[in-house]
Amino acid sequence: MSSKQRKYVPHLPSLLTVCEQNYARLLRILPDCDTVTLSYTFEINDGLYYRVKILDSSRYTSTVELAQLVDNVPSYLRPVMQIRLYHDANVAEVLSAQHMGKLQPSYAYPNNKMHQPNEKEMTNHFLAEWLSFCLRHLASMRSSVD
Repeated sequence: MSSKQRKYVPHLPSLLTVCEQNYARLLRILPDCDTVTLSYTFEINDGLYYRVKILDSSRYTSTVELAQLVDNVPSYLRPVMQIRLYHDANVAEVLSAQHMGKLQPSYAYPNNKMHQPNEKEMTNHFLAEWLSFCLRHLASMRSSVD
């Protein structure tokens, strides 16, 4: 076995597909991504809220924060992500998660912080699941209000 490990390289077509789907999902949740400091909070059930907040917006990009707000849970256990939306390419990618700083495209493994080699890719997949969950509950809330 070689002592030198091969660097992880993400499968670009599948990663781009997830990022395109996340962009479309975010636009469904966030009606206006041009207004800086706009914050949109919605309730899933008693005590479980989600907040989408625009942190920065320009002609070609917007940076948003998606956070779970739940009662009686310490903040370090609540999911939070910063996401960049690229409007010219119609993709959204996770920049950081859980206040850990900027995610690298890949990591050597093992590493001091124990990041997985494909951590950024996995975080984008988690965002896809999270947004799908939010959209399912938003749809049921809207249909129950009508």
